[in-house]
Amino acid sequence: MGVLSALPIVAAGNLCCCMWVVAGGAIAAYLLQQNQSTPITPGDGALVGLLAGLVGAFVNFLVSIPVTLMVAPFEREMLKRVLDAAGSMPPEMREAIERYSGRNAEFGFGLMILGRMVALVFGLFVGAIFATIGGVIGAMVFKKDTPPGVIDIPPAS
Repeated sequence: MGVLSALPIVAAGNLCCCMWVVAGGAIAAYLLQQNQSTPITPGDGALVGLLAGLVGAFVNFLVSIPVTLMVAPFEREMLKRVLDAAGSMPPEMREAIERYSGRNAEFGFGLMILGRMVALVFGLFVGAIFATIGGVIGAMVFKKDTPPGVIDIPPAS
């Protein structure tokens, strides 16, 4: 989840209802179910999904730094080509693009780290919510049946 969310084009999958984050929680519930002979509960799925969301946010943070550093020169070149090719672009838009590309070159690494840290906090919040939902869904979808001959008696309250 964290790696897929850090890759430039693949990360667009998160635009579809946080698809990679929800899938990360569901996969965590699947893996938990595979390691147990008894069915997992939705609460187990929620907990493992929550943990997957938090870990995924940190993985995204760590992977996105080198990816951003590698993609930045291509992004600046692409913006320069857009400005060169757009003869009829409104002056306000041209100025905004020039300001954006100039700001990236001027502040460089510090601005990128600050942006990644803001994304980390946002990722922790979003990951906690949507991966937990994915964990609950995964627990219900991948739940093993109770083995035959075993009577499932819920605990007395």
